[in-house]
Amino acid sequence: MSIADNILYFDEQLRNTPCRLVAVSKTHSPEKIMEAYNAGHRLFGENKVQELVDKRDLLPHDIAWHLIGHLQRNKVKYIAQYIDTIQSVDSLKLLQEINKRAEQFARTLPINCMLQISIADEETKYGMTYDEAVALLQSEEYRKMNYVSITGVMGIATNTEDEQKLRQEFRYLRECFQNLKDTFFFASDYFNEISMGMTSDWQLAVAEGSTIIRVGSGIFGTRNYSK
Repeated sequence: MSIADNILYFDEQLRNTPCRLVAVSKTHSPEKIMEAYNAGHRLFGENKVQELVDKRDLLPHDIAWHLIGHLQRNKVKYIAQYIDTIQSVDSLKLLQEINKRAEQFARTLPINCMLQISIADEETKYGMTYDEAVALLQSEEYRKMNYVSITGVMGIATNTEDEQKLRQEFRYLRECFQNLKDTFFFASDYFNEISMGMTSDWQLAVAEGSTIIRVGSGIFGTRNYSK
């Protein structure tokens, strides 16, 4: 199927769910992104800051960009002016930097941020523990921030075909979300996102309560690592 057909497929699959699709365009060309854009899609995700910056300059500016990869503090300044959502907030220091840079650009809307929770049995994946997320939200530093809005949680499951394990990890992330919601955001409608599920496991993630799935190869095909 073409990229446009793949977009339409996911639109149909998610139509009666609360879940949205982030088309993960890392390593793929602006031309391929435009195929998805021309099919009506506006929500795209990138892993690396430089690649996002390069592509944004070549693409329509009504795209809502999500940064979904690990973010170094010294690179926040390059995307703070226009980024829609940073899904991979894994420390208080990173959140402070995001808030500072958003303030410098005098953004009229805060930067949407998601707390990346570690849910996988893989040391190579980033993310904070649930207790670290609680400590962040309890901190005086967080309470002083006016240019970020924490909208939910994100997690990357173990790379496995074991459906039971994947369900356990997705359920754990959903439980983390609900506990944080009940404790810190019970009166806040904006804390409503659970980003989990990728090309290989998105159906399980949706069944377990995902509100955002991150799909790359399922839309664009095999990644171009020679880029």
